[in-house]
Amino acid sequence: MASNRLFWPVVMLLVLFAINLVAFPGFFEITVRDGQLFGSLIDILRNGAPTLIIAVGMTLVIATRGIDLSVGAVAAISGAVACSIILGSPAPGSLATVAVAITVALLISLVLGVWNGFLVAALGIQPIIATLILMTAGRGVAMLITEGQILTVNSPPFKFLGSGFWFGIPVAVIIAAVVFGLAALITRRTALGMFIESVGINPEASRQAGVRARGLLFAVYTFCALCAAIAGLILTANTAAADANNTGLFIELDAILAVVIGGTSLAGGRYSLLGTLVGALVIQTLVTTVYTVGIPPIATMVFKAAVVTIVCLLQSPTTAEALSGFRRRLAVRSGKGVAAS
Repeated sequence: MASNRLFWPVVMLLVLFAINLVAFPGFFEITVRDGQLFGSLIDILRNGAPTLIIAVGMTLVIATRGIDLSVGAVAAISGAVACSIILGSPAPGSLATVAVAITVALLISLVLGVWNGFLVAALGIQPIIATLILMTAGRGVAMLITEGQILTVNSPPFKFLGSGFWFGIPVAVIIAAVVFGLAALITRRTALGMFIESVGINPEASRQAGVRARGLLFAVYTFCALCAAIAGLILTANTAAADANNTGLFIELDAILAVVIGGTSLAGGRYSLLGTLVGALVIQTLVTTVYTVGIPPIATMVFKAAVVTIVCLLQSPTTAEALSGFRRRLAVRSGKGVAAS
C-alpha cells in the first residue's frame, strides 16, 4: 500500500485534518444557513479551488516535461481585463457586461497560452525560460491595464463568480470540479492522455511514432493559461477588485507543489490528476492549519516547504526500497519464528 504514490499524500492530508480537529473540535462540522453550506471543510474547498484549477493545467504541462511559471501573471491579467471592462461599462451590474468581460479575459488568456506554446514548441526555448518571460512581463501588462490602480467594481453578477453559491455549494468549488472533471474525462477516456505521457517520456520517439508533439505542446500550454485565467477571475471576483501586484501572487508555486505532492514527476511522463487534487487539498489544508493553530502567517511558506520535503522523501525510490527491505526482513524473522515453534 505504501508503494502507491497517493499513499503518503493522503496520510499527510489526514495528519493535517487531525491537527485541525485537535485545535478546533468543530473542524468537521458543516452547517446550512439560508440553504448554503458553511464550515471549515467548505472553506478549504472554496479557497483551494483556484489553486486546483491552475494545478490541473500545470499537471498536463509538467507531464510533457515542461513548466509554466506565468500562470500567476496570466491570472492577474485576466482579472485586470475583466474589472477594467466592467468598470468602464455604463451598466456594471448587468449580466451581459459581466459575460463580455469574462469572455474577453478568457480570449486574451488563450492568446497568452498560444504565445507560451509558440516559444516552447515552435522556437524550442526551454519552458522555464519561455514562461519566465511572460511571468516577468505579465505583471507589467496587468499594471498597464489597471494604470497602477486597484480597480474596485460593484457588480453582483461578477462577485457571484467568486463568493456566490449554487444549490448550496460555492460557485468556485463547482467551477473547479467542472475543470477537473473535463480534464480527467478528456485525458483518461481518450488517447490524449497517452500522447501527453509519451511526449513527456520521449519526444523524439513520439514524433517518429506519428504523435504531433508540437501541436500537443501548443494545446497543453493554452489549456494551462485558460485554467490560470479562470482562477484569476475567481480570485478577483472574490475581492471585487483587480490588484495587479497581488492577484495570483506565488500561486504558480502552490500549483507546482500540488502537482509534485500528488506524485507527478517533474521529469515528465506519467501523471496523476487525482494526485494533483490531493496535493491541492494538502496545500490549502496546510494554510488553514497555520491559521487554526495560531502560527504567524508569514511562516506559511516554511511549513509548505517542510511538508513538500517530507512527502517527497517518503515518495522517493530510496524510501520505497528501504520499506521493502524492512518488510522482507520482518517476513524472514516471522518465518524463522514459525519454523522454530
